[in-house]
Amino acid sequence: MGIKSDDEKQTYTVDEAIVTMGFGKFQFCVLAYAGMGWISEAMEMMLLSFVGPAVQSLWHLSPNQESLITSVVFAGMLVGAYSWGIVSDNFGRRKGFLITAIVTSAAGGPVLASWFLEFIPAPNRGFWMVIFQTFWTVGTILEAGIAWLVMPRLGWRWLLGLSAFPSSLLLLLYSVTPESPRYLCLKGRTAEARHVLEKIAKINGTKLPSGNLVSDWEHELQNKSLLSSSSNEDDTTPKEMARDEDSISEAKEMKSEDSTSTLANSNMGGITALLILLSPELIKSTLLLWLVFFGNAFSYYGLVLLTTELNNGQNKCVSNELQSGKSRDINYGDVFITSFAEFPGLLLAAAMVDRLGRKLSMSSMFFCCCIFLVPLLFQQPKGLTTGLLFGARICITVTFTVVYVYAPEIYPTSVRTTGVGVASSIGRIGGMVCPLVAVALVHGCHQTAALILFELVILLSGISVLLFPFETTGRGLSDSLPSSKLINT
Repeated sequence: MGIKSDDEKQTYTVDEAIVTMGFGKFQFCVLAYAGMGWISEAMEMMLLSFVGPAVQSLWHLSPNQESLITSVVFAGMLVGAYSWGIVSDNFGRRKGFLITAIVTSAAGGPVLASWFLEFIPAPNRGFWMVIFQTFWTVGTILEAGIAWLVMPRLGWRWLLGLSAFPSSLLLLLYSVTPESPRYLCLKGRTAEARHVLEKIAKINGTKLPSGNLVSDWEHELQNKSLLSSSSNEDDTTPKEMARDEDSISEAKEMKSEDSTSTLANSNMGGITALLILLSPELIKSTLLLWLVFFGNAFSYYGLVLLTTELNNGQNKCVSNELQSGKSRDINYGDVFITSFAEFPGLLLAAAMVDRLGRKLSMSSMFFCCCIFLVPLLFQQPKGLTTGLLFGARICITVTFTVVYVYAPEIYPTSVRTTGVGVASSIGRIGGMVCPLVAVALVHGCHQTAALILFELVILLSGISVLLFPFETTGRGLSDSLPSSKLINT
């Protein structure tokens, strides 16, 4: 055997390569593509608050039937968020968002958030994920503006068609999108991962680190080997050193077999992935994240609906029977104005997420949102109502933004999009329950009870954030779960 050169001895991980190359032209292109998908999902979310009242009047539906339409849509989003997360973790990020784009543009995910996250350098990941969330705000404002122009003149069917346009753009540009190098490395396709990284370096005008690309677990084992050899170098016999090298080699083989077995099992379906999310290492983070996603979706969508319900010119209490036969006019201007509350929310999130950390940013804004809603427990003038909802929308925008930064960071690459997808599915349940419970209470002359419910959900979400086991600010992404099977050398 020949003597290896220094470059051959050196290794680097995907994270180290991304940090070395920095955030450049390539990442801006990825941001634009992923952002278009995020605009599409935001428009779909906002769409429900405009279509519901329109079809209620056209089809003479009761408030409960109108709420059921919204809940059915969220049920479909629940299944989709979970399913496409599994597809993305098993078959690649590109295939995952291809399918979501096809389905959404024809009939209408968390896949794009995870995909973009895996191209961002760790030191400024929080900032760029907030910038990514800006596209959600653009989508909500765009949908409100289109509804303001289209609904009074052309009706809700035209609004549906125009809302599917951003997803159609995703399909046109799909062929030029790259696969995540983290995903490729995890699946053992290191050569393909290196090819993607070389493409990034070329577009950004930078160079890759010298040496060979390795996965995180290989890098971890090599570090353990180096530490062991340096500490035992002076007092270890050649026989013992050989035995240690054999142990490390066996550990690598065991890890490789474990990785292959895990990947094989994950391809069998979503049950294995779900069991990983509920494993002892992740169960606390997973359950708390589900509570936060539920509370976020319930609160966010509830505030959007409350804007249309409390400012629709019918604040006076009327029975459900009378409401089912009347057309409810939506003040599109108020919805449009409150949608702009998301911009200061995003600026606030950008200022807080890396300075205060993910946990403190979310918890403080959940509690502030509770404060803004307290005066609405009593009848307030229209201007004050809009102002309070504006403030609450700022707070919930911060929590919504930061949780989509935090969620992908707590999961390893092997189950990242599945983990975020399942959490997003739980959020869809929150969106599904919201119109059936909270908005139905408003329709049934129980505004105070509805707002108390919102207060409780938001308060519990804030407490759940405080209970998260760790902060992710400044931490690198992991490819696999921390394993007790690794041999301590």
